[in-house]
Amino acid sequence: MVDRGASASSLPEDWPAHPEPILALNRMGGFDWDLDTGQFAMDARAHEIFDLTPDEYDGNPESLSPRVPPAEALRLDTLVTQAIKDGSENYGAYFRVRRRDGGLRWTHTQGYIRRDGTGRPRRIIGIVRDATDELRDLAAHREAAALDDARREQTNVVQLTTAALAHARTVKDVIDVLKDTHGLIHLGATSLVMGLVEAGRIRLVAEGPQGSFVPGTLVTGIDEPYPMSEVVRTLTPRFIESSDEFAAGYPVLWPHITGLKITSAAYLPLIVQARPIGAMGLLYSDRRGFTPEERNILVALGSSIAQSLQRAMFYEQEKDIAQGLQQAMLPRTIPSVPGADIAVRYRAATIGGSHGRDIGGDWYDLIPLPGGTPSGAGRVGAVIGDVQGHDTHAAAVMGQLRIVLRAYASEGHTPATVMARASVFLHELDTDRFATCLYAEADLATGVVQMVRAGHIDPLVRATDGTCRRLSVPGGLPLGLSAEFGCLDYPVATLELDPGHTLLLCTDGLVEQPGTDLDDGMRALAELIATGPDDVRELADRLIDVAEERGGDDDVALLLLRRYGTDASRTGSRLQQHVAPGDPEALTHARHMIRAAVRSWGARQRSDDVELVADELITNALMHTEGAAIVTLRLLTGLGRRLRVEVEDSSSALPRRREAGDSGVSGRGLLLVDLLSDKWGVEARGGGKCVWCEFGAAEAAHR
Repeated sequence: MVDRGASASSLPEDWPAHPEPILALNRMGGFDWDLDTGQFAMDARAHEIFDLTPDEYDGNPESLSPRVPPAEALRLDTLVTQAIKDGSENYGAYFRVRRRDGGLRWTHTQGYIRRDGTGRPRRIIGIVRDATDELRDLAAHREAAALDDARREQTNVVQLTTAALAHARTVKDVIDVLKDTHGLIHLGATSLVMGLVEAGRIRLVAEGPQGSFVPGTLVTGIDEPYPMSEVVRTLTPRFIESSDEFAAGYPVLWPHITGLKITSAAYLPLIVQARPIGAMGLLYSDRRGFTPEERNILVALGSSIAQSLQRAMFYEQEKDIAQGLQQAMLPRTIPSVPGADIAVRYRAATIGGSHGRDIGGDWYDLIPLPGGTPSGAGRVGAVIGDVQGHDTHAAAVMGQLRIVLRAYASEGHTPATVMARASVFLHELDTDRFATCLYAEADLATGVVQMVRAGHIDPLVRATDGTCRRLSVPGGLPLGLSAEFGCLDYPVATLELDPGHTLLLCTDGLVEQPGTDLDDGMRALAELIATGPDDVRELADRLIDVAEERGGDDDVALLLLRRYGTDASRTGSRLQQHVAPGDPEALTHARHMIRAAVRSWGARQRSDDVELVADELITNALMHTEGAAIVTLRLLTGLGRRLRVEVEDSSSALPRRREAGDSGVSGRGLLLVDLLSDKWGVEARGGGKCVWCEFGAAEAAHR
């Protein structure tokens, strides 16, 4: 404590013979304590401070004992003794003086120790003053400072809570913020309860601490005698300032919470646009009453919580609508496909590090195609795709794309045509979204798979020995963009899916990770697949579990197709494809299909002959008729293994043998057919015809 005006060090050497006038001006008294004689001399102001008259004091310090309580005297003696002993030049202390009316008042003293040349203390001169007003002001200042600190702390908690609530996207997020150790508990609350208004009732959504739940309060009526019901009815906060007030006001509730030792409580209505959406209660066990500032802070907190809850409710409603829309757009069931095991999975993204799920445009589809075989193995189209964005618009675009892709594939178009038409469709939707996609058309009897890729990631194949490799599929621009820039050429990749092999199609959410290269992600995925279970459903679950553990802000769609490893699929195999007129890629795709099928059936030495004859028959059908051609390739197993090529068109005109001549550019087609095939012929088919030819396939028996 800093003294004002004068101090013991400012007293003259001959004091009190010439007292310092400044002492009187500052209402201070002086003393001179002769340590050799023990005499303790005081001036008139000092007598007033000790509430003594001059005739009541004889200069002996013992005469002050009626005015200085024993505890205070002991503390002063200890202080002075220690100052003399350790060589200090001065000391100071606050102590209490008992006035003649018995009351106590605070006094302050400061002494200056004078020593001789040997360092021996000989004299103490000093001052005493009434410190009552000073300490009262100091206490008031400290109380105000403590109140300011408490107010700042509460305001800081409100600000931190409000900031945390800004990131809450669901009602659960809001509750977690409020129950967090850095949340409302810093306001000193012993217990927290919160309820939401639903259909004229209040449903409890949060309570704490654990074990504080009151039976019968999970769902309560707004007209029931509970404090949360009251604030919802009146739209007015309820501040309960004592346990007696709580017990008297809410006799039904009070007996159930006596174990919490509640001394006060604050119940706040959660109001949005003048409508109550719920209520919150803060219960305290170490305070009584609330200052106006505390009430204002709590009311402001209630308003912030109400806004966050309303925002969370809107988000959950929008999410439910979006998820419902997406689920409606995705296939309800995946058809059973003879010749293969199928597994599909979908995982919604987790956005912003929250636990809430967002909606996206990822999708999968499995499309049964015409052209099955007598053995039961069928043809199927597998689709995986991703529309740009995470909102209801992305889901709606996804649904439309899925439908048109299914329609184009079911009509028998080649994979490249399916992809090109889907791109044109998306471009004509006049949306700002594009989509990546991969379409694979598989003949499960032969294992021939034709794939086209529109900006999508490559597929992977796992062999029966567990090894997994990435298939490098040449691709075109994403759907929508290819039509916009006029680049509708989608190259077709053909592969043979051996029995027991698994084809995996997925979206980039399963591969891409922050800070990781796509190639590294594909290698990591291949390793994960290689070490995964053989069953496609268990493998799909494993991959989705890994994606779930990793989190991420992108959806994951996954389709696994495992071809059966039985010999039955190799008997009576059949492969069919439509070749449309005016489609320059159709003939090329048909050639790829025929070459891959013939080789997979074990007739590799005849593949050139079969391909050349089929090419000639298809070209003739396209040149001399007005419609499309349908090419069918069969493996016959009756009297010896034979390959049969059928080309069907809509014209009833039969082909004629003609001599081409030395310079003729046509007329050689049937000559090639007759020369290269073992036998050929023509059959009537409704309003059209079918030209067929057969080739011996003895190699197939040794494959």
